[in-house]
Amino acid sequence: MSSAEQIPEAVEGQPVTGRRTRGGADARRALRQKPTIVQNPYIVRKIPLVTVLDEEGLSIIERNADTILQEVGIEFRDEPEALELWKKAGADVKGTRIKFPRGLARSIIQKSAPKEYIQYARNPERNVQIGGNATVFAPVYGPPFVRDLDGGRRYATIADFQNFVKLAYMSPSIHHSGGTVCEPVDLPVNKRHLDMVYSHMKLSDKPFMGSVTAPERAEDTVEMAKILFGADFVAKNTVITSLINANSPMVWDGTMLGAMKVYARANQACITTPFILAGAMSPVTAAGTLAQVLAEVLAGAGTSQLYNPGAPVIFGVFASSISMQSGAPTFGTPEPTLVSLAAAQLARRLGIPFRTGGSLCGSKIADAQAAYESAQTLLPTLQAGTNFVLHGAGWLEGGLSAGYEKFIMDADQLGMMQTLARGIDLSENGQALDAIREVGPGSHFLGCSHTQANFETAFYRSNIADNNSFEQWEAEGSLDAAQRANKIFKRMLNEYEAPPLDPAVDEALQEYIARKKAAVPDSNV
Repeated sequence: MSSAEQIPEAVEGQPVTGRRTRGGADARRALRQKPTIVQNPYIVRKIPLVTVLDEEGLSIIERNADTILQEVGIEFRDEPEALELWKKAGADVKGTRIKFPRGLARSIIQKSAPKEYIQYARNPERNVQIGGNATVFAPVYGPPFVRDLDGGRRYATIADFQNFVKLAYMSPSIHHSGGTVCEPVDLPVNKRHLDMVYSHMKLSDKPFMGSVTAPERAEDTVEMAKILFGADFVAKNTVITSLINANSPMVWDGTMLGAMKVYARANQACITTPFILAGAMSPVTAAGTLAQVLAEVLAGAGTSQLYNPGAPVIFGVFASSISMQSGAPTFGTPEPTLVSLAAAQLARRLGIPFRTGGSLCGSKIADAQAAYESAQTLLPTLQAGTNFVLHGAGWLEGGLSAGYEKFIMDADQLGMMQTLARGIDLSENGQALDAIREVGPGSHFLGCSHTQANFETAFYRSNIADNNSFEQWEAEGSLDAAQRANKIFKRMLNEYEAPPLDPAVDEALQEYIARKKAAVPDSNV
């Protein structure tokens, strides 16, 4: 029997909500065998970037984006302060439509937005650099459904949310706890953000994202961060990075702008992201999509700097396309890859960090389609030089579902990207001339001193792939990758232990949440 088969199973169809205890010798043996959680630092890329546009091509896209801003303009809805700030900055404001003189938004961004920043975690060892040659992986964001092999597809709950936070905490190559890893629909809409943010703070010590579904929910996130880190620390440092989506095409709405205002004025980071399904929210061509994306980012990121010059801001793009037969979103296809690679070049020229990609797929389950499409998205994400990677693990069904098994399979791939990004070791040990001298012609390297010294770390070891003989695979149950991942996520949740949190801080957070919940009746808006 394999070690995986000895893992206690969750109740069929129910989320795993905590660590199980076993009595007697079983418990003592389990404690001895429980692996130490190892966390990889954020990636510092040592491999070249992949680029798809030359100087002329980049200039064309930038010129077309300026034309969109000048001639078509961007709608700013339900946020009069943003309209007034742009008017004072020199833009042409008529009603809710802003038209921008060429170069205005770019100059505002380049004057004050940082090229990179540190997002601080409550455990200083988990701090991440966002920008430069760093890549940070974060989990899936936003699905209202979850899926596993036991319970199938179902609406997400706060227990599922907490499970994914725990899995992200325990996954070595996930550097960031993320934000809305799934939408806990069992809690009132106007209060669930408090439980979600608290879960990130309590169950993980990695950096996290804040609520953006209303300005007052962003304010709650900032206030809770002040309790966790201290008000003075938050005033001087970035401890929250949050997702602010454009309402493509060419609209920024009051909800997103209101949340952006709260975070920017608190010196917290915003990812200004056009959400693009090309053919529906942008033109069907890559060049047309890129010009629109850049125009929307310039308007959004520029607004963050008008709210608070120097506040961290990220050039984001969620790039996909639609099936021209069904209208459904498609993933892992070549055209969005080209958009992501080119958008990364545009972000570097603008001089702010970049976000795109992840492990995206349209498949409903963790099958071959999911694997192929996710791989076709994830590898170019790394090669583009992406700084912040949302949806790194767990994405299924075009983002409608967060998959438990898919999360584990994706996290394994993130580990491979971590190894790939290190490049080739050219140290004396990496050159391995001693091994070649020792072995000589016609022998093998299995028993030489260099192999013996390096075999434990020489190659990436997947925790999902089965590389045993057919006979052993068959004897262990003929499990496929999803079945193996099912056992792994259950084992991880059974072994989870929360990182220590100062009891006084925890009590203050819970008091804040209780007070805020008591102040208003439950609402689903």
